[in-house]
Amino acid sequence: MARAHREPMPGRYPVTFGEVELLRDLDRQDGWMLSKDDVPQSYVDLQDPTYLEFDYVRLMADVIDLLPDGPLSCVHVGGGACTIPRYVSATRPGSRHLVVEPDGLLVNLVREQLDLRSVPKLKVIVKGGREGTAGLWDDCADLFVLDAFSGATMPVELATEQYMGDVARVLRPGGTLLVNIADGKGLAFARRVTATVRGAFRHVALLAEPGIMRGRRFGNLILAASREELPVDLLTRRAAGGLTQARCVHGDDLTRFLAGAAPIRDGDAVLSPVPPPAVFG
Repeated sequence: MARAHREPMPGRYPVTFGEVELLRDLDRQDGWMLSKDDVPQSYVDLQDPTYLEFDYVRLMADVIDLLPDGPLSCVHVGGGACTIPRYVSATRPGSRHLVVEPDGLLVNLVREQLDLRSVPKLKVIVKGGREGTAGLWDDCADLFVLDAFSGATMPVELATEQYMGDVARVLRPGGTLLVNIADGKGLAFARRVTATVRGAFRHVALLAEPGIMRGRRFGNLILAASREELPVDLLTRRAAGGLTQARCVHGDDLTRFLAGAAPIRDGDAVLSPVPPPAVFG
């Protein structure tokens, strides 16, 4: 008989790169938040992996739900509590997941406290994003999810032309890339990351809440990219009609959004934006 998973213990835990806090959701019996430096990193419901607390994760799920039916072969750079692998395993049984996460102690914490062993066909390798991606086979993934943050900032080395070229190598011709970006006023970083992704993938769409898309407040934007056409009409309707009520920008509108922004190359002096203190206050 399988051993029942023990109840998670809320509290602060040391990890390889600092300390994280595990918090129980008082509104959902099986909901748990993982935060680092008081910045929410992941949310999981241990009994209902289809419940997605964060708006930007729902946007990722909108894209995934519109991919062709059937199980997916997935690569996830940035592990956290593995919210998206749990979601895909629940909605697309038989999917396989390779998670690349540099913090080994965090992986152990999630495995022990948040029942990571219950996610089928999931493997974690403890490496940095570039090193982990470089070791993957060509044309091995249907879905590549880049959701890697150090605190509240995206590592710039995972937003360069060179790295996006490696991601394109790993994805199958019809595969889809999802990138989580955080940015604020002016969206200068988001524009450059979008230009970089557009250099590696012919079809790109950007999704975010209207206030974030206009650069009025700091928040998360999701890039979806593929060498083949994306279902942008369906995605536009789904994003606008969901709880998030997001915009989907693509085609000529995306070209105007870029406003001539240059792609990011290895060695460029680019700083990933830091959120104002009030964002998570």
